[in-house]
Amino acid sequence: MSVDTSANTGLVIRLAKRADVPHVVGLLANDSLGATRETVAGTTPDAYFAAFAAIAADVNNELIVVDRNGTIVGCLQLTFIPGLSRSGMLRGQIEAVRVAESERGHGLGRRLFEWAFERARQRGCGLVQLTTDKKRAGAHRFYESLGFVASHEGMKLSLAPPEAERRQGSDD
Repeated sequence: MSVDTSANTGLVIRLAKRADVPHVVGLLANDSLGATRETVAGTTPDAYFAAFAAIAADVNNELIVVDRNGTIVGCLQLTFIPGLSRSGMLRGQIEAVRVAESERGHGLGRRLFEWAFERARQRGCGLVQLTTDKKRAGAHRFYESLGFVASHEGMKLSLAPPEAERRQGSDD
């Protein structure tokens, strides 16, 4: 499942492949928050490949990449969550959204989200939701421009040992 969004741009939105993992990790690490919690120096740690294998094996998880002429320039993870609330409605959870710095401001993020919205509709989701770090004011404005409403207060509880939490930093 992939979509060539424009023959002229060489832009394809598709499911990630194992070979994309180091590039996705690089995108995740390329901001002030991600730099404190991702490992990008040297060889990509096996934990990232194990996480990718788990995502790829789970029918309710998709790691999506934006490929421009062979270069990964954007990503997000889309998780389909079944639940009893809202009359048993399936919902989509969007996480780990990143667009390469060089690609920001040109509509690529909007195209990626529109793709994710359509994918969620195809799977039968009645809504999509996401969390975003309170420090990401620009991301908040972008999400609001897409129609997201800050209707809930999110909370997280780290289950990692204190020394691991210091290495990981805050979560999106």
